Amino acid sequence: MNTRPDHELFREMRTHLFTAIIGDVLDLHGYHHQFLMPGCRPLSPGMVVCGRAMTVYEADVTEPVDPPFGLMLKALDSLKPDEVYIASGSSPAYALWGELMSTAARVRGAAGAVLAGYTRDSNGILEMNFPVFCYGSYAQDQKGRGHVVDFRIPLEIHGVKVSPGDIVFGDIDGVVILPQEVEAAVVADALEQVKKEKTAKKLLLSGASAESVFGETGVL
Repeated sequence: MNTRPDHELFREMRTHLFTAIIGDVLDLHGYHHQFLMPGCRPLSPGMVVCGRAMTVYEADVTEPVDPPFGLMLKALDSLKPDEVYIASGSSPAYALWGELMSTAARVRGAAGAVLAGYTRDSNGILEMNFPVFCYGSYAQDQKGRGHVVDFRIPLEIHGVKVSPGDIVFGDIDGVVILPQEVEAAVVADALEQVKKEKTAKKLLLSGASAESVFGETGVL
């Protein structure tokens, strides 16, 4: 893991990096399955999420449970600054998130929410500009349809493993999971890759051939 404070790391990542370049560098490090499904999109195209995974495991129910949302409220209240509420496990038949949850998360300093499912209260979330990545908006409530079984446990979302504390990074092109054990090396290499891509763009704008640019920079 990185030794510098998370808020500095995440500020640098949000300023200079993007999902495509992080994914490319993860490939170079042998991590080939780190992107969530392409249907997991930002509620608004300009949203960027970057923080540590606070994993949440959901499950369907066929009748109301007590408490009504299982451990969802405890999970929400456990959020820490720069954490991302990332939920999976249930069928995509109801909303896993909403405006009041976004409000509670923001007050706790959370970085955003990533859902293998839907959100609701979209207008309210967009107005507060809280980063939410999901399959779309759907008003159906999860009360009586789903509940949180556990949180801060390892998840697997369509083949992508997510451990508590992994870095979650999302932008208009999707959501990528950066494992803690390689985060320092991947971030450093990604920042170098950005420099190479800027050089490649200048060469292309000057009229250089794509083949020669790739030969000189190794990127295209």
